[in-house]
Amino acid sequence: MGDDLFPRHLSSELEEALASARVVNVIGPRQTGKTTLVRELFQGGRYVTLDNAGTLAALQSDPLGQLQALAAEAGDRPVIVDEAQRWKPLALAIKQIVDGNRRKGQFILTGSSNVFTTAEVADSLPGRVRTIRMLPLSTAEINRAAPATLLDWASATPSLEALPPIPSISRDAYIDMIIRGGYPEMRDLEGRQRSALYGDYVDTIVDRDVADIMKIRKADSMRRLIRQVAARTANELNVEALCSAIGIQRFTVEQYLDILTKLSIMERLGAWASGEASREVKQAKLHVLDTGIVAALRNFTHGTFAADANATALGPLVETFTYSELLKNLPYQSEPWTLHHWRGKHHEVDIIAESNRTLIAFEIKAAVTLNGDDLKNLRWFKSEGPGKNWKTTGIVIYLGNDVLSFGDRIFGIPLSAFWVFR
Repeated sequence: MGDDLFPRHLSSELEEALASARVVNVIGPRQTGKTTLVRELFQGGRYVTLDNAGTLAALQSDPLGQLQALAAEAGDRPVIVDEAQRWKPLALAIKQIVDGNRRKGQFILTGSSNVFTTAEVADSLPGRVRTIRMLPLSTAEINRAAPATLLDWASATPSLEALPPIPSISRDAYIDMIIRGGYPEMRDLEGRQRSALYGDYVDTIVDRDVADIMKIRKADSMRRLIRQVAARTANELNVEALCSAIGIQRFTVEQYLDILTKLSIMERLGAWASGEASREVKQAKLHVLDTGIVAALRNFTHGTFAADANATALGPLVETFTYSELLKNLPYQSEPWTLHHWRGKHHEVDIIAESNRTLIAFEIKAAVTLNGDDLKNLRWFKSEGPGKNWKTTGIVIYLGNDVLSFGDRIFGIPLSAFWVFR
């Protein structure tokens, strides 16, 4: 991969997928680098894009014949179809080809949404299609570090000595990383330029990517919803409040939220269930999957978070940033993990990672120091709450520089731990 490109941890997973499946489907938000990654890795493949009107028209007129011709040109290399979501019947045509040919790595599709989700196709292609999601850059990729295997560290017998050295990072540097986000072409721009480009990006999502999934009648309502979701990142989902703010019906809001989830613009972080249902809140939390979008849509700058400014907006931003970092690094842990949040009657935990009767409970603090109050939720959850019957580690992620142990498997870990693994 070229020296001017950020190394994507997904490269090895993509190569493994191509060796094990007939079709590899790379989905994720536009401008995250899907096309660049695929073309760099598979330079000998036959590349076409459905953004080209002629190519799209040819496929629509004779899908099977065109795909067979492309496959013949590719030989033993893959056919790469970019912007595959532009024409959903493509999936059926590919199915016809791979049904009669067992060779691995025949097709690579890239797009903002998954064309293999219709029942007719999905039910008939088990084991033949591997779908990989590519999100904006992680901080480890930006800093050219290895994936952050923090969950592996916390689920074993965690010790401070087992963590890599943590560099000293200033509060301003943390904030700069958060408000720039992880989109390769946007994060290096400054101030108004970056905000303007993110605004154009949202317009493109609404005008093109949303339209590829569903023809919506009120594009302006979708734009307003995206801004409202950005204002509510790291908060529990309140559909009624969104309906009131935007002025559309509940069914439409739910439909629009589903579309934004399919496009990997946002996620609904589900509530963790301990079995004590009567004491637990089950509402999902909203998280926008890139804090650069949030900062741009909310006009956040470095000055927004100055020491003498109102810092209340920083907490949700740091929480969303941490959630997205955990999510991006999940594929590289040694065990499969699922992410949740938890809130009881008097206590809550921002993020819970679960795997094999093991819990990693995260509290997120937008401060450079920690005190006893910052630990109270984790201590209660672990000793008296539902975590007491599990193998539970508590971690407070914060904007300081010291790795701290508070005993009983509770730690204070700087946010910079996400980009120090080698």
